[in-house]
Amino acid sequence: MATTTDITGDPKVLAYARALYAPEDRVLVEIRERQERAGLPPISISADEAQIIAVLLEAVGAKRVLEIGTLGGYSGVWIARALKPGGTLTTIEIDPATAQVARETFQAAGVGDRVNVVEGDARTIVTKLDPPFDAVFIDADKASLETYFHDAMRLLRVGGLLLCDNVFLDGRVVVDADRKPDVEGVRAFNRLASSDSRLKAAVIPVRDGLTFGIKVAD
Repeated sequence: MATTTDITGDPKVLAYARALYAPEDRVLVEIRERQERAGLPPISISADEAQIIAVLLEAVGAKRVLEIGTLGGYSGVWIARALKPGGTLTTIEIDPATAQVARETFQAAGVGDRVNVVEGDARTIVTKLDPPFDAVFIDADKASLETYFHDAMRLLRVGGLLLCDNVFLDGRVVVDADRKPDVEGVRAFNRLASSDSRLKAAVIPVRDGLTFGIKVAD
């Protein structure tokens, strides 16, 4: 008989799964080290999240991908590696110094030729981008997630993949008294992703929650 016990939060189980399905090679370990030396916050996605994203990208045959929120380039390397031959990743970073760290990361990882790092405010930049994209990964300021949702849906092709990290926001989404802009932004995104008839979406309860959805209609 199958068990109904939820053990997905067990550190030993998570470590077991990560070691099998999402091992980090030396390049990925060095990215984390580079980010730490640069003083960047340790908020990159985890290796198991990154592997899920990579598998989903390959499943939709992603060739043109947009990432909103670059940080030091860790997630971008996973994405770039998952692209079809000739594919490109456009990744947006608001801080110039952080963008430079990311550029160094992409060059060191051998994917610099397929990544375009764009500096500036993503809320402005995305309005100037032309569709279609095969996938959009959102991992930026949470207060703007409602705006990013609408931009992503405009840019995605039918059959394209929408991804968003931190949709649980450390559990704050269920604290009714918490009305801070970042929480309200995540709540707005979750409402839209779960109810928009153009999108079939679900949440993977990995780390801080990863939403993924397929655009099924314009």
